[in-house]
Amino acid sequence: MSHALLMKYTNDSSRFLTIEGNLIHYQIDGPEDGYPLVMLHGSFSSLHTFDSWTEILKDTFRIYRFDLPGLGLTGAIQSQDYSIKNLMRYLDIFLSRMNIHTCCLIGSSLGGWIAWEYALLCPSKVKQLVLISPAGFIDRESIPLPFRMARTPFIHHIIKYAINRSMLESFVKEVFYNQNKITNELVDRYFDLFSKEGSAEAFYIFVNQNFHENTRFLKNILCPTLIIWGKEDKWIPVKNAHKFHHLIPNNHLVIYDFAGHIPMEEIPEETAEDLLEFLSKHLSTKVRPTSKPKKVSSTFNQ
Repeated sequence: MSHALLMKYTNDSSRFLTIEGNLIHYQIDGPEDGYPLVMLHGSFSSLHTFDSWTEILKDTFRIYRFDLPGLGLTGAIQSQDYSIKNLMRYLDIFLSRMNIHTCCLIGSSLGGWIAWEYALLCPSKVKQLVLISPAGFIDRESIPLPFRMARTPFIHHIIKYAINRSMLESFVKEVFYNQNKITNELVDRYFDLFSKEGSAEAFYIFVNQNFHENTRFLKNILCPTLIIWGKEDKWIPVKNAHKFHHLIPNNHLVIYDFAGHIPMEEIPEETAEDLLEFLSKHLSTKVRPTSKPKKVSSTFNQ
């Protein structure tokens, strides 16, 4: 890993953990006695997607984030196993190493898929679940462009060259509704971490595996669940929000009219307020009250 990347994308909260010979980048923020929030990012992304949420929430909660295998500063792992099962296993090891026995598990997109599958596998550890535009319904008719590209025959030979900064910028524009939120710094972050040695190849391996859909088991998730979705999501259609809402027994769904695939990054203040409201209902510890901004969302209650 280059020194330049380390200097640019780590801070005082950054740490590294070795799992099976692989260096895992993670960050911890907030008081040691704060209730643990564990945040999992999505494909093409990194733990930095939760930076704004962390700033808003770290006075009250203990926030744990790590770059998933194949992504962020963690990058490629030796086994080259990027299956959902193995990503859940890394999550379980991480929780164990952090001495986290129970938590609120939060996942965005791919991280959301890992989160709800893990909640099924280890229900005693996940006391609250937050799903942000989660993946998991395998819909071959609405596959995002970078995923379609990675499934193109022979692309594995040139994928790290085929997806250049300009193309990466077009992908970023797809996940934001408000294009004014897209800065050069933001595009640089996505490109720098994707072009890190081995990361493009890891993405190719991930996309081309045989996925198994386990959404029929969503009915077995019993912990309180908050589902967050941007109505203008171009990567995972908002119709899937209603599928999750219908299947998970104890959930609260919020759909934001003017947001895309990563609403916690695009409209962090509003989404954090809804997260705080959810946690205040489902935690015995007191959640610090904050001012409530005017909402621009449609809310559906279970």
